Amino acid sequence: MAVVDDEPSVPHTARIWNYLLGGTDNFAVDRAVAEQVLVGQPALAENARLSRAFLTRVVRYLAGEAGIRQFLDIGAGLPTADNTHEVAQSVAPDSRIVYVDNDPLVLTHGGALLTSHPDGATAYVDASLYDMAYVLREAARTLDFDQPVAVLFMGVLGHVEDDAVAKNLVRAALDAVPSGSYLAICDGTDITPEVVEAARIWNESAALPYHLRSPARLAQFFEGLELVDPGLVPVTRWHPETGLHEIDQYGAVGRKP
Repeated sequence: MAVVDDEPSVPHTARIWNYLLGGTDNFAVDRAVAEQVLVGQPALAENARLSRAFLTRVVRYLAGEAGIRQFLDIGAGLPTADNTHEVAQSVAPDSRIVYVDNDPLVLTHGGALLTSHPDGATAYVDASLYDMAYVLREAARTLDFDQPVAVLFMGVLGHVEDDAVAKNLVRAALDAVPSGSYLAICDGTDITPEVVEAARIWNESAALPYHLRSPARLAQFFEGLELVDPGLVPVTRWHPETGLHEIDQYGAVGRKP
């Protein structure tokens, strides 16, 4: 579904990412920023799709091998192809999914996220990840926190600059779910100068800055969890379906003991 809003003058992070993923919910101002970033990092669009493929593999693994039937997707962004509920319910139709975002644009298109298999459930919570108590309270209308839940932070923690704040948000979510629950994270890293420069250009233009972290800093989010093999790696190396080159997006899945 293409956007129908009046043409904006300010680029928007969700729309920029949507453009990189090949979506249609974006405007000229968003495409201009994306193309500017692509000059410094031509592989960014491909990397965006490879990161999205990581989400697909993670959800398929969790709904399949791990037997998870509940998903809390925090910072869901604009709906594109292979959304969390579509992947989970293709494996287990009774899966229940809650999406969380406080982006007005995402809220406008939130109805597209609410289509669920009749055996399961899909809901949308309009909330900031900084208000985790509210997020969890609203999610409990759909999810049973006495049963395992997969908590997903896909590409969103980079918008939280302070490591301590980000860790507290992750910990608050994990404290609310029982043993046998899972945490999945992916985010950009500061390994290569090209990616660092691309992030600088992005942050000069986009409404919501993005802060790169080293793999070591990302690993701190999984303290106390049992990492699923192969651990924290470039997302293309996590349960790959085909041989793909490494990218600077790192991801991992951990189980709460």
